[in-house]
Amino acid sequence: MISKTNLAIARLQDITNRASELATQALAMLGINYRYGGNSPDTGLDCSGLVRYVFKEAWGTDLPRTSLEISRVGEKIGRDNLQPGDLVFYNTLRRGFSHVGIYLGDGKFIHSPSAGGQVRIESMDESYWKKRFNGARRIMAGEEEQK
Repeated sequence: MISKTNLAIARLQDITNRASELATQALAMLGINYRYGGNSPDTGLDCSGLVRYVFKEAWGTDLPRTSLEISRVGEKIGRDNLQPGDLVFYNTLRRGFSHVGIYLGDGKFIHSPSAGGQVRIESMDESYWKKRFNGARRIMAGEEEQK
């Protein structure tokens, strides 16, 4: 008989492994050029294109196209409960959920910033990002866009 503790440990290990898959795939995108509307590392990625590509490659999960649409998928979580692989959203264009990145842990996230930039890691505690933080979502493997 499997105990509840063993089941909880197995579930935690599965979550950790899945988050690691996302982080590994995201880190492989470092240095890819930003491209508005971009959804391929070969031609460039915008913020939501990066998130969609990483989730598709790591988990086979299809996410919506825009950061606003992605902000409606998964479970809403607080900043103090962030885990690697969670999505972090920002208000960068004077409207909510205009930017998205993937939380890596230790207050860092990876994202595709803007024209002229490349996929990079930044601190959520930098003043620019701190004052524009607009929420976070946790998406589990297999949780896809509602069609």
